[in-house]
Amino acid sequence: MKLVFLGDSLTWGGYGGSYFNALKPLLPEHELINAGDGGNTVLNLLRRLDDDVLSHQPDGVFVMIGGNDAISYIQPQTRQYYRQVQKIPDGVVTPDQFAQGCRELLTHLQLAHLLVWFGLPPSEYNPDVVATMKHYNALAAETARALSIPTLDLMAAFDTGAVPERPPLDMSYILTIGSRTKSGWKDFATEQAAGGFDFTFDGLHFTPESAVRAAEVIADFIASA
Repeated sequence: MKLVFLGDSLTWGGYGGSYFNALKPLLPEHELINAGDGGNTVLNLLRRLDDDVLSHQPDGVFVMIGGNDAISYIQPQTRQYYRQVQKIPDGVVTPDQFAQGCRELLTHLQLAHLLVWFGLPPSEYNPDVVATMKHYNALAAETARALSIPTLDLMAAFDTGAVPERPPLDMSYILTIGSRTKSGWKDFATEQAAGGFDFTFDGLHFTPESAVRAAEVIADFIASA
């Protein structure tokens, strides 16, 4: 089958570990297409659904989204980025907007007669981000269940218990991602140790080792769903 993986930077894999690249040898019988784009929200996925997904005429789509939506809502100092770069009105995706966006996205995919799977993304940045991510994941899961779409809870798969308090995410955090990506920075282990993170190196993005683990979980899920 031809499978498209639709999402944000976790799917894109250009900053940190790439579960998509790790997934290729685990699903050799399928053609895999990466439709991840860093910084995207569910509203961005809706905008590019035709060009980046349906144009490939795939058999199935694995969607994983929600991290940026949750961050835009709970970390207001990041909204300048979402407003200016991602073109999100007011720079925020509220819970209601996220739930509605998920319904529209998944309905469009089903109307195209595609197999659809939904991944609920993990996070370990700080308590506010994690709690909001869990809320957004619950909204996505409820929507997927209503449409009989199989859901994979990666937040639960990577659960490390309580996370420590850390400063709010802001524009300097986002600008650091941009500069590191352009420079080819890859000192993930040092960053992970300095921040005290478990499966990410910055609270949001997979380490290479965790990306492999995520790929194994996703491959098993797709094979059994």
